[in-house]
Amino acid sequence: MRTCFSLSVLALGVATLLAACGGGGSSAGGTGQLSLQVTDAPVDEATSVVVQFTGVELKPAGANAINIDYATPRTIDLLALQDGDAESLLNGQTVLAGRYEWVRLKVVTSQSTLDSYLEKTVSGVPTKFPLYVPSGSQTGLKLVRGFTVPVNGSASFTIDFDLRKSVVDPSGAFSGYYLKPALRLVDNAQVGGITGTVALSGLCPASALPLVPNGPSVYVFAGAGVTPDDIDATGAEPVTTASVKETSVGSGVYTYKAAFLSPGDYTVAFTCVGATDQPESSEALNFQGARNVTVSANLNNQQDFTAPPPP
Repeated sequence: MRTCFSLSVLALGVATLLAACGGGGSSAGGTGQLSLQVTDAPVDEATSVVVQFTGVELKPAGANAINIDYATPRTIDLLALQDGDAESLLNGQTVLAGRYEWVRLKVVTSQSTLDSYLEKTVSGVPTKFPLYVPSGSQTGLKLVRGFTVPVNGSASFTIDFDLRKSVVDPSGAFSGYYLKPALRLVDNAQVGGITGTVALSGLCPASALPLVPNGPSVYVFAGAGVTPDDIDATGAEPVTTASVKETSVGSGVYTYKAAFLSPGDYTVAFTCVGATDQPESSEALNFQGARNVTVSANLNNQQDFTAPPPP
């Protein structure tokens, strides 16, 4: 992947590099290496959520923004990035060292084209719908979260798209979907995960098979003892969500994995009907078995959801 920032350009001097990319300087001096990757928390109704990225914009503290543009747009299916999978946006990119205030993902979306799109099955036929970012040309997918690139060192982060929060059906405003910037940034040197098995047939006997359209899911909330709630901008909002999947067709073994979590205390809860959760409305989701989990860096904590005992 060739970007505006290249080692050959850097050899000509930092000032020339920044002029070529339309950016400013940093007070820290020196350079470091920055890696960015994207991952996804799922949305149940879609079979793919494809976004076309054209580059990344970074805002150093006290300086002008720096644009890092790809030679050709990169097309990524976010829905394919689950269970700890991720796709690189910047890989060891040489940038000015110092503190950064925000990062913006530059994307191509339109209400009339399929540069970025959501695909789902309609009446048995796979159908693509335009995916549009409101104010995308001005702010794109902007994540206002500070981070630091050390001098002569490296920093690596993952940006999590929680598609269950991000993808919005505008209810007839146009024949497509909105992609809202529901993003979070985590330091790859300080992340862990939560994984486990789910006794689906005992917890959701009426909707255990098939998994879709009800969408059995595990919601992860920051802090211990949190009362689980749906995604509706009121009450507790989940940090991320994870789909429950069969390990192999016909195995009858169902698991989930919530990855890229910062160390700390969390509450996890299971719902049989995560697919009914719409971010622009309030649903009375029934959660089962809320549990407290402590996440440590570089570890996957095992937390199972077992069937309730017989009456």
